[in-house]
Amino acid sequence: DDDHNFFNNSSNGVITSRDAWTYNFSSPKLTSNIKETISFYSKQLEDFLSSDSEDVTDFIDLNPSKISWSRALKQNLGRGKKIRFEKNSVRKALYRPFTKSNMYLNRQLNEVVYKIPSYIQAENQENKVIVVNGIGSSREFSSLMTNISPNYHTLDTGQCFPLYYYEELETNQDQLFESNDTQYERRDGISDFAWKEAKKRYGSSVSKEDVFFYVYGLLHSPDYRKEFANDLKKSLPRLPLVKKADDFWSFSKAGRELSELHVNYEDVAPYEEVKVSGTQKGEYRVEKMKFIKKDQKDTIVYNEHIKIENIPEKAYEYVVNGRPAIEWIIDRYQVRKDKASGIVNDPNDWAEEVKNPRYILDLLLSVINVSVQTVDIVNSLPKITFEAVEQE
Repeated sequence: DDDHNFFNNSSNGVITSRDAWTYNFSSPKLTSNIKETISFYSKQLEDFLSSDSEDVTDFIDLNPSKISWSRALKQNLGRGKKIRFEKNSVRKALYRPFTKSNMYLNRQLNEVVYKIPSYIQAENQENKVIVVNGIGSSREFSSLMTNISPNYHTLDTGQCFPLYYYEELETNQDQLFESNDTQYERRDGISDFAWKEAKKRYGSSVSKEDVFFYVYGLLHSPDYRKEFANDLKKSLPRLPLVKKADDFWSFSKAGRELSELHVNYEDVAPYEEVKVSGTQKGEYRVEKMKFIKKDQKDTIVYNEHIKIENIPEKAYEYVVNGRPAIEWIIDRYQVRKDKASGIVNDPNDWAEEVKNPRYILDLLLSVINVSVQTVDIVNSLPKITFEAVEQE
């Protein structure tokens, strides 16, 4: 029942159908890749329009080092649509858990953006989005919060629920000049229904933000995940309201703490007991990190100089989207070459861009601590039984 939803709005993450082209750790390389593929598309469009061909599929050049064709892009060509580069479309995005990247967020070169542009309007607008594994995900259920644009596979088949969303305002038709500043109105992601129910049960001081963080806390509850394990595979999370006010506030507070850790993960101090050796040379470049031995995860070989030792076992208990957060860092922060396009994606470019040569090392050290703290918060969540009335 739509009137009984917790959220007024939800969306899948962005599907580009050409990630190698539309994501890169380097914004200059991303810009260059996008311009190159637009230029190739424009030449194909010119040739198509001047040919007798009716069917674009007979006609197009499938060279993967020039372009990545998809259904929508072929349709645009068939309709004679021009594509131009838009500088404002280059922005920060969350590609995988704890993995930021530059992205070209633009309907013309992304297969489907869904409602993501109405959540993350601009980098200076504050918002938070809860991402969960969507329907049909092959991974075990998890959730992660972000304040930048999530990909469809940030969490597998990712479904996103915003704290706010932004609606474009109808501008006054009598204006004599075109304004570049589109006006947006901020709307609440949490429904009035959920808010009123929560206030009725837990007191009039409950805000929509309290409800939003309650949801994030609850989604981390082992009891919740166990109780709804079968449902979570087949449908979006059903969200019950707990019976006791104390439990509601405990979940809401935990959700806020988790949000702070997961959104601002780069600012979390390193875990104190971890030992780092080999930094005196100042060589922070990464090719591919690895464990010292496959079954010994307390030590990570960062590069030929640097080693991280004494990583607590507990840190690996924080699993998001099917693998420990630490292992996402090891996996994503390596130099990769895309087979089809030949495009190289080098995480060291990001370190250069944020003007911190230690960025990847600091990130790994922060995520170790984020993991330990997340496990502690999850372990301290109230134990609950689900006799409460379920509200979807």
